[in-house]
Amino acid sequence: MRITGFHVEDVRFPTSRSGAGSDAVNVDPDYSLAYVVLETDDPLGYTGHGFTFTIGRGNEVCAAAIRSLAERVVGSRLSELTHDMAETSRRLTNESQMRWLGPEKGVIHLAAAAILNAVYDLWARSEKKPLWKLFTDMRPQDMVRLVDFRYLLDFLTPDEALEMLDRNWRSRADREREMLDQGYPAYTTSVGWYGYPDDEIRRRVDVAVAEGWTHFKLKVGRNVEQDVRRVALVRDAIGAGRYLMVDANQIWEVPEAIDRIQTLAPYDLYWVEEPTSPDDVRGYAAIAAAVAPVKLAAGEHTQNRIVFKQLLQDRSIGFCQVDACRLAGPGEVLAVQLMAAKAGIPVCPHAGGVGLPEYVQHLAFIDYIAVSASLKDRALEYVEHLHEHFVHPVHVRGGRYQVPAAPGYSAELRRASLEHYRFPDGEAWARDNPSGHLT
Repeated sequence: MRITGFHVEDVRFPTSRSGAGSDAVNVDPDYSLAYVVLETDDPLGYTGHGFTFTIGRGNEVCAAAIRSLAERVVGSRLSELTHDMAETSRRLTNESQMRWLGPEKGVIHLAAAAILNAVYDLWARSEKKPLWKLFTDMRPQDMVRLVDFRYLLDFLTPDEALEMLDRNWRSRADREREMLDQGYPAYTTSVGWYGYPDDEIRRRVDVAVAEGWTHFKLKVGRNVEQDVRRVALVRDAIGAGRYLMVDANQIWEVPEAIDRIQTLAPYDLYWVEEPTSPDDVRGYAAIAAAVAPVKLAAGEHTQNRIVFKQLLQDRSIGFCQVDACRLAGPGEVLAVQLMAAKAGIPVCPHAGGVGLPEYVQHLAFIDYIAVSASLKDRALEYVEHLHEHFVHPVHVRGGRYQVPAAPGYSAELRRASLEHYRFPDGEAWARDNPSGHLT
């Protein structure tokens, strides 16, 4: 099977109209996908689907970067790419001229993620397996070969990774059966978007409690009085036996973060997410030391495995939130999962965006079945909207992710949704933007 071409689409959903997805920093997001389809010469018509997630304006920049990078895989046989996925990743993330725009960060890394996600999707489809099963059926030595260990060797070596995976190899079938029977524990972010009024938050929390949810996340950050009022509201609604997380989306300075977290700590916070800049590793360490035993969570804006390495080495975070689009494909995610397992820090992937739950369900099952073999302190993020636009949408029941069965990485958009929400000429946008200009 050879990759013969590709096409890229700018797809945006007008979530800013309802307040869904809003937080203290991103007040009017339109959840968006820079979406790529890899075409092949396979007589059965196999294609690979991938995307990277943005929140509206600038999505066209990601789409342009994908078009530039995707040429690097056209003409390659799938077997040539999958034989050494670490090297395939390196070809994209360190392209000899475009690496000046990174390296391994920013728009180029997001573009590489979309392409690599599409390659993995194509690989899993060709093997007739969902991505999580493709990984967990691999021998440990083959999983290790998916990882680019550059810049990690002072913390994690290939031999250490192999030893960890070997340790869990014989018992993986037991954990697979457990997941098929019970599913993976989830938490809901859909109850607590920043743009929702208090009565809407309370209504949504009450519904979620009735549905069996045990973990709830609330957006905080701008106004301390509002934060205290809302955190108290949610804690009262869920009671003492359930878990409450808050997410500041990077809005605070380090001293302010310490003060604000200490103010909210009496409400028994499970974690505080992204209290300050995602690049401030020393700032995270200072906050973590000052607010203990409250733990910090971060990862959705952590640029690459190297920054994760520092956060994990210093134990500046208590929860590791890998992102399927911020990191360059499942191979880089696996690198972070292995480092987190070595550090004893639970991985709770970020999924607060369109298509992200579809992606990260696979990552969570890989982590539990093959890498960490632990559910202790784990919960996978879930947002309730926009799943209907995917050919194989995620399924959550009783507050738990159900195991996906369809081959691939669950990334394929429905054709009707793609055409309706294509920007700027899809029907969802054309009626509000008749000129066709970017808004």
